[in-house]
Amino acid sequence: MDRDLVERARSGDQQAFADLVHQISDTLYGVARRILRDTGLAEDVLQTALVTIWRKLPHLRDSERFDAWAFRILVHACYADAPRNRQWAMTVRALPLERADTTDDFRSIDDRDELERAFRSIPLDQRAVFVLHHHVGLPLVAVAETLGIPDGTARSRLHYATRALRTAFEASRQQGQKAEERLA
Repeated sequence: MDRDLVERARSGDQQAFADLVHQISDTLYGVARRILRDTGLAEDVLQTALVTIWRKLPHLRDSERFDAWAFRILVHACYADAPRNRQWAMTVRALPLERADTTDDFRSIDDRDELERAFRSIPLDQRAVFVLHHHVGLPLVAVAETLGIPDGTARSRLHYATRALRTAFEASRQQGQKAEERLA
């Protein structure tokens, strides 16, 4: 992130803040969507996070840490707004026919569905570490720093998330094979 731009936004320059938002909002939205698995909720959380960033920006101590600081605010907004005790609703989005991939076979669709179900089954704090590490590409030390947790906790959450995903995916696969055997 451009340190000068962050400094200008910190001093109250609204255009500089708008430029910051333009640069980082797609990435923040992607992280929120991957953590929450709900596009509408991700949009709401992004707006909440951006308002918080604007309000707290004058208090940011190190402009070079803006990205990590913004991710931290976003993840905390995800934690605060995530429905704790509700069933996660599937988000269905129709694709225009010209963009549909006609080479996609049923097994790969099933694989994506199984992976989505598995991802929804892991706790939010583990999901946040997994997304920041694997989707954003942050090293685990940076993930820990961004979330304000010890390095060992970040490693542990990533380990448990990976193990839970693998276990859920394999269990779903076995159920699918049993169903295929019954149909045969």
